Amino acid sequence: MDNKKIGWIGLGNMGYPMAKNLEKAGFPLSVFNRTASKSEPFTDLSEVYLSATELVKNCDIIFTMVSNDEAIRDLYQDILLLEDLTEKLFIDMSTISKELSLSLAQQLGEKEARFIDAPVAGSTAPAKEGTLIIMAGGNKKDIEEALPYLQKLGKAVKHLGPVGSGIAAKLAINYFLSIIYQGLAETVLFAEKSGISRSDMLAIINESASGSGATKVKTPQLLQEDYSPAFALDFMLKDIKLAKDEGLDSPLSKVLIDSYQKAHDAGLGKQDVIGIINYLKHL
Repeated sequence: MDNKKIGWIGLGNMGYPMAKNLEKAGFPLSVFNRTASKSEPFTDLSEVYLSATELVKNCDIIFTMVSNDEAIRDLYQDILLLEDLTEKLFIDMSTISKELSLSLAQQLGEKEARFIDAPVAGSTAPAKEGTLIIMAGGNKKDIEEALPYLQKLGKAVKHLGPVGSGIAAKLAINYFLSIIYQGLAETVLFAEKSGISRSDMLAIINESASGSGATKVKTPQLLQEDYSPAFALDFMLKDIKLAKDEGLDSPLSKVLIDSYQKAHDAGLGKQDVIGIINYLKHL
């Protein structure tokens, strides 16, 4: 049993099952979430804190996973006010801007703490199953220290370079997924206009070279027209915009930002990302 105390801050759709996987693995776990009720399922086996700063004071390795730059800034603003952060290791698994990751690493370094950016590829089902792909940026020694915990969260951990490298890879893969999902939705709608049923078209896609894990995982939602979010459309829009801020400037990127933005403006942002079909079908 590892004797280091592990903290987890952020029990959203992804953070909750990931923290549960660490708990199930037997690590001494402490948790905090702004909405306290989300921490209740951890009370039997883990320590629940009522503030992020109290958790950080009492933990050696702290995972953070929240929704966006604003939430991360709010969280670390309070953490950075703590007097002693020496040798604590922070592992941020959020998808935020590279600029903010680098800034956090610098500010924590000034307090003799360490920082890894480690966003993930995968949505809620892989998070529950512990089969995420983790894209990590940071010092090699710090990654090695984090590895026993990261391996309980994902099927692969990729150390891609210094801090910021994980975010760069995450934005690239999510840009690719945004292309796949819009392309899948457009293809289904085009086939339906030609009299091809949705089920037949999806079967053709998934049983041919054009099929992939991404198309297969969205097929049930498209068939049932159930767009409950595994990964919300608004999160995809956020990530494409972050990619643009990092220099993505291609013909498709302009089209995708326009589509996802208009879907958001139409009130579809809380639906799953494949809910982009509900915007496209009205064009």
